[in-house]
Amino acid sequence: MHDLQHLFSETGPLARTIPGYRLRPQQVEMAGRIAAAIAGNKALVAEAGTGTGKTFAYLVPALLAGGKVVISTGTKTLQDQLFNRDLPMVRDALGLPATIALLKGRANYVCPYHLERAEKEGRFQNRAEAGHIRIIARFAKATRTGDKAELSAVPEDSGAWAQAISTRDNCLGQDCPHHKACFVVAARREAMTADVVVVNHHLFFADVMLRDDGLGELLPACNTVIFDEAHQLPEVAGLFFGEAVGTARVVELARDTRLEAIAGAKDYAPLPEACRALEKSAKDFRLAFHREGLRLSEAQWREHAKAIDALAALEGELGEFMRHLDTQATRSEGLANCLARAHDIALRLKRWLQPSAVQDDEENAFIKWVEVSTYSVTLNLTPLSVANIFQRQMEGHPRAWIFTSATLAVGQDFAHYRNELGLAEAEAGLWGSPFDYGSCALLYAPPEMPDPNSPYYHEAVLEAAWPAIRASGGRAFVLCTSLRAMRRIHELLKERMERDGLDFPLLLQGEGSKTELLERFRFLGNAILVASQSFWEGVDVRGEALSLVVIDKLPFAPPDDPVLSARIDHLKRQGRNAFFEYQLPRAVISMKQGAGRLIRDETDRGVLMVCDPRLINKPYGRRIWQSLPPMRRTRDIAEVEAFFENRES
Repeated sequence: MHDLQHLFSETGPLARTIPGYRLRPQQVEMAGRIAAAIAGNKALVAEAGTGTGKTFAYLVPALLAGGKVVISTGTKTLQDQLFNRDLPMVRDALGLPATIALLKGRANYVCPYHLERAEKEGRFQNRAEAGHIRIIARFAKATRTGDKAELSAVPEDSGAWAQAISTRDNCLGQDCPHHKACFVVAARREAMTADVVVVNHHLFFADVMLRDDGLGELLPACNTVIFDEAHQLPEVAGLFFGEAVGTARVVELARDTRLEAIAGAKDYAPLPEACRALEKSAKDFRLAFHREGLRLSEAQWREHAKAIDALAALEGELGEFMRHLDTQATRSEGLANCLARAHDIALRLKRWLQPSAVQDDEENAFIKWVEVSTYSVTLNLTPLSVANIFQRQMEGHPRAWIFTSATLAVGQDFAHYRNELGLAEAEAGLWGSPFDYGSCALLYAPPEMPDPNSPYYHEAVLEAAWPAIRASGGRAFVLCTSLRAMRRIHELLKERMERDGLDFPLLLQGEGSKTELLERFRFLGNAILVASQSFWEGVDVRGEALSLVVIDKLPFAPPDDPVLSARIDHLKRQGRNAFFEYQLPRAVISMKQGAGRLIRDETDRGVLMVCDPRLINKPYGRRIWQSLPPMRRTRDIAEVEAFFENRES
């Protein structure tokens, strides 16, 4: 057993080789628990507060234990950080020979086949897109990895990327003429031989646990699985353990088939016509819904007669499309692949359209629901619970399973998280942040706020928040629980600044990519960013640029959400309290994520403002604020103003 105390000490190898390293007792304790879990092939649920240094706390014992380690992260940003910075730094400090590999989903790698086809066909929306393809082509010749994260010259949202990558649907696999030069194949080859492989949660579930694309070999071979940002797992697992079929996939199939027909079946005129008819019917199905942002239960879906008719028409066009494609599929690998995709879509559609069976075993039941976005409709089958499915995935080959995040517990209780993933036997540990929240942070709950359902609630949020924003000199996140609230509060803020003659830079989620907005926010130094769910987590702004976080409402999921509603009904049928066992814990974890944006470094100071009166006047409000870092609390705006004045002095 290695001496962790020495390794993490102020005279140990980490301190000697890593710039800015400092000893944190919580980090050493956590590392010891993880080392014991790895040695005993046990499961450990570990919450580590901001500043604990959880990354080093799991990397050190994982590298020292040897064997194969799979580390799964919640974001590709953290994935890149682990691979490019943290892992090499710790490995070199410990003097270990471990090899490391980075593995992402295929959509992150340039596909030589589709890139070549895009260059030849030249079907671009505009000149910028054509220019981006040329840049990608030059990059493909020079890069070793093909990872598009290495190419900053082409924006993430450029339409060129869609033409330069492959998907599971349109990848030709071993039949591809560029198979030997495939960046995805090369990345997987490296992952198979590496000691430590860094993946993300989506890839882990899609390609490893579900055994798609031949990546199933990674998991049996590994000794340790570590999930960082593990609070995201229940949602991601629900996505991949379920099934979905959507119009976006149908449209992509129609377009790919039309292109393949031009190359391999130019003389068969009915096929392009069938492609156009299929694409139109998919778009007509979306247009049958007059609103975007809908999430409909099966019962609600049955009330949309126009949509039901449009789906029947889509099913008919898909059958006609497959009839024509079947006659031409042998003429090229691309057309054969399109036919296989069409059969898969038809099968998923058939399963979704089947009447929902009454299942005695509710734990293995599925929820049928419809999601309507701006351009597409998706038909979903989501597990009522992922606990049993996930538990089965953990069985078999003995290995250690480490689940870590800054937000897993409600207070000191891990019951909710354990129940969601079937981790009843897992050990648990909680290590609080080393930051002195009592002196560096203030929790402000404004008095006399109306009920959150009030029609004038957004106006009340602005009126309450404005004095705090003025006192902080901008430098604020305003985090909203809905896009509607975000847009309205942004509008009100703009009006108020014009009226008061203040010119804080005002940013809005959606005006650029998340990365671009954060860069602008940091650079400006006194900006106000109004955002919704995507900025509640995974955002790290250190220093005075972010000194105030305003949260409009407690982040309870809408009770009419079809998945949430089904899970609530399930708990009620069991005689359990759905609110306290499911809804409240989820809200607490989301709240901890939002609050966690404020203090990111030991020198940070700031105010967390929660506008929702339920934090104070509801009995459960106490459970929420007690789960937050131990900040000093106030209901007096004068204390907020004094807090910021003291910062300036």
